[in-house]
Amino acid sequence: MPSLDHPPSKRSAPPQPLWLRITHWLNAVATMVMVMSGWRIYNASPLFGFTFPAGITLGGWLGGALQWHFAGMWLLVLNGVAYLLLNLVTGRWARRLFPVTVRGVLRDAWLALTARLRHADLRHYNQVQRAAYLFAIADLVLLVASGLVVWKSVQFPRLRELLGGYDMARHLHFYAMAAIVGFVAVHILMALLVPRSLLAMLLGRSTLRQTRQETTP
Repeated sequence: MPSLDHPPSKRSAPPQPLWLRITHWLNAVATMVMVMSGWRIYNASPLFGFTFPAGITLGGWLGGALQWHFAGMWLLVLNGVAYLLLNLVTGRWARRLFPVTVRGVLRDAWLALTARLRHADLRHYNQVQRAAYLFAIADLVLLVASGLVVWKSVQFPRLRELLGGYDMARHLHFYAMAAIVGFVAVHILMALLVPRSLLAMLLGRSTLRQTRQETTP
């Protein structure tokens, strides 16, 4: 989701450092692999009265989908841990994601809906963005926790009980998947509406001109 508010200063630090861009795109790949393979696994034993079209699933068959899902799981967990630790060590969480208040979220949401929320400084997150990113992180944690119960229910009895049992964990896993898919859809839409944010996540800078100027001796 694009960032907003406050004009940037000259020759300031890049809005998206290299470590963040690497972990961001690895998370994107891992999430895509897990969602598409998860849809194929779901089709083998549907929870509800529908299945996903085979063309948008990954793995071809249940065994292949499980292998893709486990591969995506390890990438998501290892890269996710690195992402969280780097955010904490660098202090980026404190600077970018806090504070968050209900009043602030409602205010910035209203400004966005009335096209009055500015897009000047990509290093500054408005409170709608902060709430959305915190939600996505919490949702991914729930996705992994419920997935562990579905995968290794006997080995994680306390986690299974905490999530309300195996069947509840399976439902939570599906709902968490749907929530992250919704987040990604909105995330992509907002990035397309503010292309500078996508460029910053690809290059570290919000404009090609700025990148050329700062790399010229």
